[in-house]
Amino acid sequence: MRIGPKYKLARRLGAPIFEKTQTQRYALSLSRKEKNDQMPTRPKSEFGKQLIEKQKARFSYGITERQFAKYVKLSLNSTEPTQKLFQFLESRLDNILYRAGFAKTRLQARQMAAHGHATVNGRRVTIPSISLKEGDTVGVREGSRASALFGEAGERIKAGAIPAWLTVSPENLEAKVVGKPVYVPNQAVFDLGQVIEFYSR
Repeated sequence: MRIGPKYKLARRLGAPIFEKTQTQRYALSLSRKEKNDQMPTRPKSEFGKQLIEKQKARFSYGITERQFAKYVKLSLNSTEPTQKLFQFLESRLDNILYRAGFAKTRLQARQMAAHGHATVNGRRVTIPSISLKEGDTVGVREGSRASALFGEAGERIKAGAIPAWLTVSPENLEAKVVGKPVYVPNQAVFDLGQVIEFYSR
């Protein structure tokens, strides 16, 4: 999915939705922009706020409108639609490769999966959107481990914040799903409650 200039889009949505915008340099840049912006702005409508939250979530995971809408539609059948939507988004193979530290960004993780570098339960896969469940194991294909693509993976895994629903082995470049992702509103850059409201209209 082609996204366009990430800094510009992140500023427009008012959130560091891409990995490259989650830096102190970007935060300072955003702060300076807000101070210099003297133009009064009209308060956004409820629809406008919900639309922005939807875009934040969709661009954070780098998925198409069609894919995103499909996840929301399936989530609306759940008793806890926000949690279900978060689980759909977090349980994608490309996101797990990113969360486990195998890739620097979700975009890189998507490319890893699409090019056949990843395995699920020991089998080579090429579909980044595969949904994983508790008990599944994700790994880097044996023939790909020597690639420069994974040269810093071990350090990233040791230094990174691995979510509680994953266990990761930096030596074997394997990650196991040991639980379900839990959506905590104040820990996310988007509001999935607003997203559900947007699609419930």
